[in-house]
Amino acid sequence: MKLPMLLVLAPAALLTAGADSDWPRFRGPEGTGVSPETRWLGAWPGGQPKVVWKANVGAGFSSVTLADGRLFTLGHNGQKDNGIDSVVAIDVASGKELWRHSYPEKLADHYYEGGTSGTPTLDGGKVYTLSKAGVALCLDAATGKVLWSRNLASELGLKVPEWGFAGAPHIHGKAVIYNAGDAGLALDKATGAALWTSGKGSAGYGTPVPFSPGGKPALALFGLRHVIAVDPVSGRELWRHPWKTRYDVNAADPVVVGDTLVLTSGYGTGACGIRFTASGAQEVWKNQSLRSHMQAPIAIGSHVYGIDGDGGDAKARLKCLDAATGKVAWESPEAETGVLSAADGKLIWVTGKGELIVVKADPSGYQEVVRAQVTRGKVWSTPVLLGGRLYIRNWRGELVCLDVKGSGPVS
Repeated sequence: MKLPMLLVLAPAALLTAGADSDWPRFRGPEGTGVSPETRWLGAWPGGQPKVVWKANVGAGFSSVTLADGRLFTLGHNGQKDNGIDSVVAIDVASGKELWRHSYPEKLADHYYEGGTSGTPTLDGGKVYTLSKAGVALCLDAATGKVLWSRNLASELGLKVPEWGFAGAPHIHGKAVIYNAGDAGLALDKATGAALWTSGKGSAGYGTPVPFSPGGKPALALFGLRHVIAVDPVSGRELWRHPWKTRYDVNAADPVVVGDTLVLTSGYGTGACGIRFTASGAQEVWKNQSLRSHMQAPIAIGSHVYGIDGDGGDAKARLKCLDAATGKVAWESPEAETGVLSAADGKLIWVTGKGELIVVKADPSGYQEVVRAQVTRGKVWSTPVLLGGRLYIRNWRGELVCLDVKGSGPVS
């Protein structure tokens, strides 16, 4: 039997303060995986992007977030006994570590290498994190000082999912919201006090995704066996749609395309499109053409681009699907799964073996722009592009900052 694996999962030449130069949450400011970068890709000398700096942040699969010239991520010391998680802050200009806050946490190497899963969220000069065991932290972004700490499992009685909590915190108004419990949990972002809760059962592994059914704010939470729409202010459940995956691994965040949510999971589950309103959702297509295990697809225009394959699959493919029908427009040659983001009409695919492949986000056909080997070891952490720099991390915690601006045009 194929053993389950799970991780969700899930920069400027010199960053300055300001929303236009920040990447404050998992998959970017809008949670779509699309960077606001334009004209970022040029001809790289020798065919390789220049390494600006490297850092070791500890084992795991957390992605990175950036604000005010600082980069934040989570890492583990890699020890089964005496395991330690750390929140790490790095100066983006130099790669120098600014501070590190550490606390006890198991490696949790359940059918895979283990280490951290979730990604820090930044808001108002604070860093919000959630560990696999349910430790929720709020830290001062400048100093790493702990402002408050809650253990969602021991204090609130929530069940820890089989592979641990994996979604990133989501900020809405005065609340920090987690994919925890049956259908989410909100704490006061200033104090950590509970604002609303749902049942105490196991959650899915995705990050809360904002969308607007009926023109009103809502969050889509990937639960254990459903996608659930909730009111972010009250926690009231608006509706739920069944989505059953082998081993209950719903990990790739739902993707919003107009009035449609695209859901996809691995282990042969496939994908579907559900058209939503304020009161419910109806399935409009379903197939097995896109089986994204951990990495959420990217929506650009009326199409979604996603990786079809489980983690570690050496025969995975990047695919383009029509979001309205689920019809496959094209698929790439085979490569090892990996992770995905996008910018300026291009897809940034980093394979599971650390090869960077840039592909045009064009439904007319698969058009590869450039490729380069940029790191080694398993890569399941979503890459981040900002300010002409690309941040890529492997499971050992080797974080590389690449200058991808280059010189001269690349068509």
